[in-house]
Formats: sequence, structure tokens, C-alpha cells
Amino acid sequence: MNIAEKPIAGIKGRRISTGDGLHLVANLYRKGTRLDTHMHREAQLVYAACGTMQVTTPKGRWLVPPDRAVWVPARLEHAIDVLADIEMRTLYFDLAWLAREDRSASLDAEFVVRVSPLLHQAILALFDGRNDPNRTALLAKLAMLELHEAEDSATFIPLPHEPRCRRAADIVLGDPTGSHEIEALAREVGTSARTLSRLFASETQLSFKSWCQRARIAAAIEKWSVDANLSVKQLAADLGYASVPAFSHAFRQVTGKTPTEFAEKE
Repeated sequence: MNIAEKPIAGIKGRRISTGDGLHLVANLYRKGTRLDTHMHREAQLVYAACGTMQVTTPKGRWLVPPDRAVWVPARLEHAIDVLADIEMRTLYFDLAWLAREDRSASLDAEFVVRVSPLLHQAILALFDGRNDPNRTALLAKLAMLELHEAEDSATFIPLPHEPRCRRAADIVLGDPTGSHEIEALAREVGTSARTLSRLFASETQLSFKSWCQRARIAAAIEKWSVDANLSVKQLAADLGYASVPAFSHAFRQVTGKTPTEFAEKE
């Protein structure tokens, strides 16, 4: 585990320090880059102005396309995988800065937030080179006000901790488009299908079938975030669905929207 003693000084990229407990870091990461499991002494808001990343914490795994940002509390283990070239903009908040915020208690756990047009513009404005302390302070507060905690089921996969269940989950995540039978998985991880089914329900609050469907739909969103020109028909075929209606039904069960509605909303 890497604990960044001086995380801001040690991070490559364009850095801005406001001198009031707020640090801004702009960086470009290429597809395939992995920032291994680590933690920071500061809390952070991680946003990719373009590109797609995947953020993993002990709680689970989030796919983070450009319309979302991730809140990571101080000293929380996390890893970042870059799925498509990203222009990362990260706001680091000292704990003393957060303590002055009325809603600091609601920021103790990680979550993904949908980035509103206002939040998007506020983050970009913090990096536009205008070094006005009053303006920077107001923009930072505006960004915090726009953080509405909401776990997005479309982009979140809860991760089990029980060793056998986690091994089974990792097998599925290694090939989310495959046909995974619980009996075969149970044998592979050294347990019974009944036990594995019970473990998935207790560890993830999802049935094994629903969890696998969530992983497959997340893979669909990932493919779409990397190649927006993919048709729904091609996407359904790539993910192993027998038909577009079958894919659309599964997609709607997870996201609440059809693939077409989801693409238009994004």
C-alpha cells in the first residue's frame, strides 16, 4: 500500500496550490495506464474532462465516463485504470478545508456523481490560469455544492470480500461477456452452487444472475464510452446477446433506460 506522504508534490502534471487547503492537479494519462492501489492524506474529486477511467475501492468498481466524477475520501484505498486517454482534473481538499464545509460529514464515503453542466464548467474554470484567490475559492465552493451523492447502478459493480465469492467475481469480470454458470464457477472456487449463490446475495445485495448482468451492462457502457459510434446492434452482438430486444431488456433492467435513451442522455 502506498500512502502519499506528500501527494501533491509527488504527482506529475500541472499543479496549482491556492494556499488555503485546496490543490489542483491537471494530468494526461494514456489508455492502459494503471495507478496502483494507493491512498492520499487529502480528499479528492477526480474528473476526466475527456476519456474514460475505472476506479476501484474496497466497496466496488465504478466506470467513470466524462459525464461523471468520483469523490474519494482521505485515506481511502483506491486504484485507477485508464480505459481511454483521459485529461484528468483533480481537486485535492485538506481535511481542515473540508471541516469548514457544512456538509463535510456526508463526504466520508466514496461515491460517483453525475457531472452537471455547472459542475463541469466550475472544474474547468479552476484550471483556466486566472489566479484570482477569491474567484478560486468561490468556484471550489460551487463545485462542492454541486456534489449530489448518488450511487449510479449503471456504472457501479459491488465487489464481494469473502475469498471464494471474490474469486468467482474476478473470473466473471475477466470475461463479463462470457456465459458463466454458477455450478461451474462454484466448482472452480471450491464451494457449492448453493453456497456461492448465498454469498453473492449477502456480499453484494444482488443475486448471482443480477450481478453478472450488471457486469455485462457495465462492459457495454465501457465499450460505448470508448467508441461512441458503436451501434446498438453491434454492441448487443459483441456482448453475446441473442437479439437487440434481449439486450435492450437487460440494459433497461440495470439502468432504467433503453440503450438508445441512455446514449441520448449521456
